[in-house]
Amino acid sequence: MSTDPFPIQIAQLPAFDGPFDAHRLAADGCEVLFATYPGGTTIPDHHHDTDNVGVITKGELVLLVDGHESRYGPGDWYHVLPGQTHGARFEMATCEIEFWFQPAD
Repeated sequence: MSTDPFPIQIAQLPAFDGPFDAHRLAADGCEVLFATYPGGTTIPDHHHDTDNVGVITKGELVLLVDGHESRYGPGDWYHVLPGQTHGARFEMATCEIEFWFQPAD
């Protein structure tokens, strides 16, 4: 039995080439990532040009934006604006679906 938390159709998508484990679904104007984070994962402050929204499917995201900490659990959606400095912490094993929307030309 597979240890991948996502259905086989998603687990067979290409791997995301980045600092965390994810399956990547190509889409016009948006990257869709099915991401997993082991407990104890920390992502330092950073920013990007994409408009990011995501939903937690398992575990919990601790999102740090402008010195403010917010917690998101299963079913919760979050939003990070383009250029907004943010960091993340995963105190427990967590899965999420992330949508990275490219800026309009």
